[in-house]
Amino acid sequence: MTPMPAAQVLDNYFLEARARLLDLAAILDRIHRGSGAEKLDDARLNRVEAAIKLLNNQQENRAALVQELFSQTYDPNWKLPTPKSPPVATGGR
Repeated sequence: MTPMPAAQVLDNYFLEARARLLDLAAILDRIHRGSGAEKLDDARLNRVEAAIKLLNNQQENRAALVQELFSQTYDPNWKLPTPKSPPVATGGR
């Protein structure tokens, strides 16, 4: 399958990209305006900032790199959780 021409991709997705970037900028503004922002050291925010740096790379696999950044490492010993039994109805009203 032949990839779509870059100019056409830009035409098709520019407004969506712009909107998402504005959303992200607004979220970061809210965080940094919050009380205690100057002392905030949070792994989630650190990952968001690292993802923004990844977006500035010219690599073709940016989406995979960002996904990997937010993913947990594979644990071969992970066990599938067993579902809890549903609560038993007591018949009272």
